[in-house]
Amino acid sequence: MAMPGGPDTEKAMKMAQQEMDYRVDLYNRMVATCYDKCMDKRYKEGELNVGENSCVDRCSSKYWQVTGIVGQMLGGQGAMG
Repeated sequence: MAMPGGPDTEKAMKMAQQEMDYRVDLYNRMVATCYDKCMDKRYKEGELNVGENSCVDRCSSKYWQVTGIVGQMLGGQGAMG
């Protein structure tokens, strides 16, 4: 039986931190990619216009979809190998 604060807890915390770091990095890369693709570099308004809003929506949706597909493919390779 694992004791509180024992090796199993430390390992779980380390894995959770790595997962959080991965998710934050993934989110930051998505924001940078979609910003570069969708935002007009000359700010005219304080809010997103309809075209920018639509572009960001499509870009982020595709980014997460592709990330999921790649994760499934890599997960399948890990199970095989």
